[in-house]
Amino acid sequence: MDSSDSVSVDIEKISLGGKEHIIQTGRGSVSVAVFGDQDKPALVTYPDLALNHMSCFQGLFFCPEAASLLLHNFCIYQICPPGHEVGNLLGATAISSDIPVLSVDDLADQVADVLDYFGLDAVMCLGVTAGAYILTLFAMKYRERVIGLMLVSPLCRAPSWTEWLYNKFLSNLLYFYGMCDLMKDCLIQRYFSKEARGNDLIPESDIVQACRSLLDERLSANVLRFLEAINGRYDITSGLRKLQCRTLIFVGEDSPFYSEALHMTSKLDRRYSALVEVQACGSVVTEEQPHAMLIPMEYFLMGYGLYRPCQFSSSPRSPLSPSCISPELLSPESMGIKLKPIKTRVSLQI
Repeated sequence: MDSSDSVSVDIEKISLGGKEHIIQTGRGSVSVAVFGDQDKPALVTYPDLALNHMSCFQGLFFCPEAASLLLHNFCIYQICPPGHEVGNLLGATAISSDIPVLSVDDLADQVADVLDYFGLDAVMCLGVTAGAYILTLFAMKYRERVIGLMLVSPLCRAPSWTEWLYNKFLSNLLYFYGMCDLMKDCLIQRYFSKEARGNDLIPESDIVQACRSLLDERLSANVLRFLEAINGRYDITSGLRKLQCRTLIFVGEDSPFYSEALHMTSKLDRRYSALVEVQACGSVVTEEQPHAMLIPMEYFLMGYGLYRPCQFSSSPRSPLSPSCISPELLSPESMGIKLKPIKTRVSLQI
């Protein structure tokens, strides 16, 4: 390219190398991928159904801006649902049918066991849909161990009859046919907007095609177990106002769980929560429109003294307790976010 047409951008090099751990908990083994300096505060992630950290969060963490914001402020602990680990790294195997299916409470307790394994006290949490439910439940059961929640298309109520029956249909599909094309189509509709999924005239987006390929690695028996756990979830709405942490919620306007996110936002303490709606986006905002998350997340983390680039005023191991922050910083206005939903649209012109 001619030098007159080129642009030089100085971007600090971010290391995305991580290490996979298989941790034996009191409720079975779980895979955790650790990225970053373990002397820094912890950010725990949990993905949606049939996804793992590669297929649910790499779009967000591969953004240079997100790397600057998150990877410099936190050590990332990415928990995979049991049996959902990255196959080509650890060789995921089918969980024996003799082992009882874990409940959502078991999965939340498993998160606590992971924190104990790594010697972590209070952590920030980032979850997507089913993973958002698990981390919210974890925050209710272990309030002192969560300093903040960032939730993407979250769930908080028990499944409606429609969702329950649909999930039973998916369960039968997995049991008899495995991760077949129809099952993948159903999951893609759960994750992505119509624009990303394409149609007869417009092909699927690259991110959807990549997700289809990654779904081939999932073992249907393991996905079935996680689906059964999520389909057996219970309503945790009554405990939302008792949460002792600030909460930032993202939801795509095309998400099947859009109304769930609105309901959850209405039940949280409005002083310590905010909702961001993302236009032309499905449930997995972290993959479809990760750039839409950056500015709200940056303002949210400023309330904890975290900035981009990282500027710690004290030891990185010091707890980021909201009680150490002046009260005015705990308001949604201090995040730069209005209480009513913010509509965002991200377009890149090259």
